[in-house]
Amino acid sequence: MAKNILEPKQIKQAKPKDKEYLLNDGENLFLRVRPNGSQDWFFIYTFNEKRIKLAIDGSDLTKIREKADIYRKQLKDKINPKQKLVDDEIEKQKTEEAKRQSELAINNRITVNALFNRWESLHLCNLKDKGASIRRVFEKDVLPVIGSMAAEDVRKAHIVTVTNALISRGVNRMSKLILSLMRQMFRFAQDQDIIDNDPTSSIRKSAIGGKDTIRDRYLKDDEIKELSVKLPDGKLLISTECAIWIMLSTCCRIGELCKAEWHHLNKDHKTWKIPAENSKNGKAHTIYLSDFAIQQFERLESIKSSDKWVYPNTRNTNHVCEKSITKQIGDRQLADGREPMTGRSQHCEALKLSGGKWTPHDLRRTGATIMGGLGIRPDVIERCLNHIEQNKMKKTYQHQPLIEEQKQAWKLLGERIQLLRNKNADNVVTLKPKMAV
Repeated sequence: MAKNILEPKQIKQAKPKDKEYLLNDGENLFLRVRPNGSQDWFFIYTFNEKRIKLAIDGSDLTKIREKADIYRKQLKDKINPKQKLVDDEIEKQKTEEAKRQSELAINNRITVNALFNRWESLHLCNLKDKGASIRRVFEKDVLPVIGSMAAEDVRKAHIVTVTNALISRGVNRMSKLILSLMRQMFRFAQDQDIIDNDPTSSIRKSAIGGKDTIRDRYLKDDEIKELSVKLPDGKLLISTECAIWIMLSTCCRIGELCKAEWHHLNKDHKTWKIPAENSKNGKAHTIYLSDFAIQQFERLESIKSSDKWVYPNTRNTNHVCEKSITKQIGDRQLADGREPMTGRSQHCEALKLSGGKWTPHDLRRTGATIMGGLGIRPDVIERCLNHIEQNKMKKTYQHQPLIEEQKQAWKLLGERIQLLRNKNADNVVTLKPKMAV
């Protein structure tokens, strides 16, 4: 520590002169007195043969002298005090900027809730239902678990927590579906540079809920006869009975039937046109109705309550929810001893068939199976089902509509179902047509 020369009294009584002057406080520290009487301090030194004046701000003499001591030590260590101040200021600015950027990054980190909203607005909006069904799934099983987390903080363990909850409820297929959807969302986040790593990438779908099982349930001839006998005891709505026979005789999907409008049907041409927005694969489809299928639509027409919808909801404001028909059928196939839910059908075993539980989609599979048994060519059946050709070569070059073949396929299917429903159906045997179409 340097020996200081000036006394506080001397500093206070220093008189201004015509020109500014310096009072030496010892070892490079000087008090400058200006003509107007103002005073300030300087540390004046030589470094690399250059004389340098370094101002010391403040009025506290003790602190000013402490700073001077620091500068003297720096000079002793061959450090330029003025350059050191510049370097320290630059480093301080860098540190503050890094801190600001870090805080900004933390504040701007997108949560899984926000990520889902962005995925929905940029990607899911292109789906037929604008992503409504996926949103319902996420709001029920995903977002309550990880929605508030920052997307970049989500790890494999968090994903597994979501899927394990589903598995514990016994909905294994749903757990696989949700894993697949979460994977799509996080890959979208990677593409948008929101996250660096996809937390689902190392999770094998086969490890979630066990191996996938392909449903192959279809109704055999005896079960169709059995269904025809049991339907009256099920006390279903007439519209639901018609839906069962329409799905079986047209191989349509339940969603396509629920969304059908009367103007889609043309009894004169015996057609039902399913628009692209109503079909699962987004591809318009024309069904050439058999006489049997037309009879079912005529039954519906006789009781219709809407000029627009074939299957209106109770308020006639839209089509009926496809789950409505599925529930009616499911409620009549409850397991032995299981009590029906309040407000649901009491005929809880009316539609149980010898082959086990069946669903509306099984009717589509049944219709296709019957067609095959009648000798219909597989490619014609695929057209009747409105399946997209999986063979790339065929998909590119073969576009023949096979209209006449499809008409014949549906005609034979309708006749077969009608025969099986006859009271003398016990005498019905499967016969291949004279000419396979």
